[in-house]
Amino acid sequence: MTGTQLDASDSDAPRLHGEYKVPGGKLVVVDLDVTDGAFADVSLSGDFFLEPDEALLDINSALEGLPEGSTAAEIAAAVEASLPAEAVLFGFSADAVAVAVRRALSKATHWSDHHWNIIGPTVLPTHLNVALDEVLTEEVGAGRRNPTLRFWDWEEPSVIIGSFQSVRNEVYPDGVARNGITVVRRISGGGAMFMEAGNCITYSLYLPQTLVDGISFADSYAFLDAWVMAALKQLGIDAFYVPLNDIATEKGKIGGAAQKRLANGGVLHHVTMSYDIDADKMVEVLRIGKEKLSDKGTASAKKRVDPLRRQTGLARTEIVSAMMDVFAGRYGATPSEISGAELETARQRVASKFGTHEWLYRVP
Repeated sequence: MTGTQLDASDSDAPRLHGEYKVPGGKLVVVDLDVTDGAFADVSLSGDFFLEPDEALLDINSALEGLPEGSTAAEIAAAVEASLPAEAVLFGFSADAVAVAVRRALSKATHWSDHHWNIIGPTVLPTHLNVALDEVLTEEVGAGRRNPTLRFWDWEEPSVIIGSFQSVRNEVYPDGVARNGITVVRRISGGGAMFMEAGNCITYSLYLPQTLVDGISFADSYAFLDAWVMAALKQLGIDAFYVPLNDIATEKGKIGGAAQKRLANGGVLHHVTMSYDIDADKMVEVLRIGKEKLSDKGTASAKKRVDPLRRQTGLARTEIVSAMMDVFAGRYGATPSEISGAELETARQRVASKFGTHEWLYRVP
């Protein structure tokens, strides 16, 4: 919920009210007024735990008098500075308080503040899928498109490497050639993804940065994927995040996420989950080094990924449908399509960027 600011000189003006539910944590609520451009009569509440009790008054006092235009970082810093050395915050943080404050001021937004769209799976070339991620994120950032969830589909076997990865270090040339793999670089960071038709579930969220205003980069992953965790739970899968960006169950990793934040205020959040991956082919194509395996506590690359097909017994289309239903039910999302103009812009972007040797090999 976000507040609507009215002239503070109006005695009948309602107090500003902001709420933020910490992913995996507690609810943080802030009520405040704005007087002469500064926070006044601040009241923090919620179902969190805080010791000592007096620290609540310290936080309220720290927020009193802060300029209305304070950034999330400035608000969080003021809260941190106010806390006694022995203070213990459980279920929330200074950053969470900042998000609630910014929502009260309508500077940060909630899912319910936006009209969401869903674009169902459409078979497209991998280069075009990657280009659409950039184009649609730009469109949302510019306010020309509603925030959108888009499910990918594709036919050609592909490897999509992260923005900062080296092709040479991520794939085996012989394995790529032998298996007819298309190698593409995306705009978001993170690791390489091995994708064959029907072996993955891939989606992209295009959203305004206001939705993650004040939320740390690390926390934003779980925040943006809370709906998909609910969908997996509905399918009988207890999934959880392994920081920073792995989605896993007790049986193994099932997917990973990546993000890119554009200068115009658009944010791309991209997730790929393994449905029925060919592990033998994957290790023929991808260089999954010993360092990465040891970091994951795994001896074999084949054991790192546990596909959704094995865990659910459901068809890929059934899982995607369940995800779309949960997202629509939670956020009131309505169906949408890629426009002709967006598709043409993406094709141009493939020709000028994503399909070029310079982009693919921009990291030697």
